[in-house]
Amino acid sequence: MSDITFVIFDMDDVLYDFDHDFRLRALATLTGRDPADIDRDVWGGPHENLAEAGNPATAEAYLDQFQALLGYPIDEATWTDIRRRMKTPRPGVLDMARALKGRVELALLTNNGMLLKKALPGCAPEVIEIFAEKAHVSAEFGARKPDPEVFRRICARYGHRPEASAFVDDRQENIEGARACGLSAHLYRDEAGLRAYLTDLGLLPGSHQQDDLK
Repeated sequence: MSDITFVIFDMDDVLYDFDHDFRLRALATLTGRDPADIDRDVWGGPHENLAEAGNPATAEAYLDQFQALLGYPIDEATWTDIRRRMKTPRPGVLDMARALKGRVELALLTNNGMLLKKALPGCAPEVIEIFAEKAHVSAEFGARKPDPEVFRRICARYGHRPEASAFVDDRQENIEGARACGLSAHLYRDEAGLRAYLTDLGLLPGSHQQDDLK
């Protein structure tokens, strides 16, 4: 039996390929602006990090801020559609998450603002299927990765000790933040490495049983 009772997954570049350049091109086509200027104005300042920590605190306020930074009116449906098209599911990783259901409690924790939380059913339906109401953006906790506080808060919400929790992310600084809080943590590089980590924790069957997960 594993000592781990709670597993938290990051979303982008773990469960999905994440193409920020596609998003910039789509917004450039929509607005007629240069992609580099969009990147600087929307993501180059402090606004996104603040939104990921819960300021602004609502989806509507986030969209208002996004439109102001973009300098172009964009509605929620368009924002969601671009967010959906910039993501490509990773079936093998999603299947590993599915295989953990019933073995441990699962949650998603992605550094994002409240508009992404509202948009998840439209842009990441696999996340809703697997994690349901436990699919979270960092803004819900008033802190963002790698701050150890966000890990303490999500563990506390579901009643798990950090030492009995595991975390998967593609960024080293986020792994360090989780470990500082006491979690076991895996830096995602590829599917094989993640499978080995979860197997070592006793959460997935060994190599002779891996065909059951395909």
